Amino acid sequence: MQSIILIILSMLLNSEIIIYNFKSHDNVSEWNQTNDDVMGGISKSNMRLNENGNGVFLGSVSTKYNGGFAMTRLPVSIKLDKKYDKILLRLKGDGKKYQFRIKADKRQRFWYVQEFQTTQEMQQIELPLQDFYAAFRGYKLDIDNFSENTIGEIAILIANKKDENFKIEIETIKIN
Repeated sequence: MQSIILIILSMLLNSEIIIYNFKSHDNVSEWNQTNDDVMGGISKSNMRLNENGNGVFLGSVSTKYNGGFAMTRLPVSIKLDKKYDKILLRLKGDGKKYQFRIKADKRQRFWYVQEFQTTQEMQQIELPLQDFYAAFRGYKLDIDNFSENTIGEIAILIANKKDENFKIEIETIKIN
């Protein structure tokens, strides 16, 4: 509930929507992890706050037993209008590739997906909303790119088809 109130307040005061600012939260219990163990894999992940007040999504991905992904997701309730055209991520990565995912409605079965490359420095990544493509279980769907006026869930996923440890530190997620 606190996240929804912050989103509405942000919309009224700014030209951007703050989806999540980790520094304004005491914990990250709203974030849920979904790993490949839902289908027999053994990848592990968690979300926590670090000493700087940033969210840290970390763990290990294993391709054993046909696995190979880890995801953290957050239900949201965001109404968009035409002035909003991109997601802004402020984060520090580990040099690996990730996906940012959105759903227009949290009950939607597929995700809209866009990949991004991280560096080991704090960076701002811009992801144009129109470039999010529809995908289901790793397969691109024959559906138009994102053009909805709502976002019901967001997620960050790592699935690079190899065994690896990962760690991404997130400061803010915004829409501009």
